[in-house]
Amino acid sequence: MASPLRIQYPEAFYPITSRGNERKTIFKSKVYRERFFSYLESASDRYGAVIHAYCLMLIST
Repeated sequence: MASPLRIQYPEAFYPITSRGNERKTIFKSKVYRERFFSYLESASDRYGAVIHAYCLMLIST
């Protein structure tokens, strides 16, 4: 089921989360993690988004 549409307004803060399917690992190596940061940077530049903070959480089993 899709999430409801977000109400948008100027200068708002929006949390963004992402998780792998079945909580599996998203980044299988340092290269993938660095590529993610590159994509994040280019998207921020392209759309003028300001990233105030981020957190990559690792699950230990």
